[in-house]
Amino acid sequence: MRQPLARWVCLDVGETLIDETRLWSIWADELHIPRLTFMSAFGAVIARGGEHRGVFELVARPDWLDHMARVQAQYGGFQPHDLYPDALSALEALRGAGYRIAIVANQPVERTAELLALGVKAEILAMSDELGVWKPQPAFFERVLELMGRPDPATVVYVGDRIDNDVLPAAAMGMRSVWLRRGPWGVIARSAPSEAHLVVDSLVELVERVAECWPPPRG
Repeated sequence: MRQPLARWVCLDVGETLIDETRLWSIWADELHIPRLTFMSAFGAVIARGGEHRGVFELVARPDWLDHMARVQAQYGGFQPHDLYPDALSALEALRGAGYRIAIVANQPVERTAELLALGVKAEILAMSDELGVWKPQPAFFERVLELMGRPDPATVVYVGDRIDNDVLPAAAMGMRSVWLRRGPWGVIARSAPSEAHLVVDSLVELVERVAECWPPPRG
């Protein structure tokens, strides 16, 4: 009997494994903008299809880059309480179910070591800044496949919170795309695109339903 192909689950980081509330709260405090006002502006930028950095223009702070070093110093990288409660257990459950795990996302180089320090385990763990390619570029997803040893894209699931950066480009590459509907993008964009093979509201639900990304074998 022919053995089934090994299947990969590749996950995003921000708002997939890591809750970014603390980072954006630090930005609000550093710029002396009430947190509710800042978060509302952030949501408005997302709703009109902008990138997250557009929030600084909306709150009239073109000098935001001057504050970057202070914000990063206060943030101190990923901390245990930044992990979503279901992150580590879901990764373990996926491994236990026989899936190979990759974590590749748009993040600075140092996030790889920080995730490892938090107990995040993956066969592949790499950030865009070290790879030199970024989502939603097709080259990013091509690099993901290269790191995996060039499997059939249809055997790879990519899980992320953003339709534009995760779901659509992964599907265009031939991967199975999963929209994790949480975080700002999940709240604002509630309608799932047809390109999403699966829509889930948590990583717990992902574990329970990831097999739905592939049709059952015939006969």
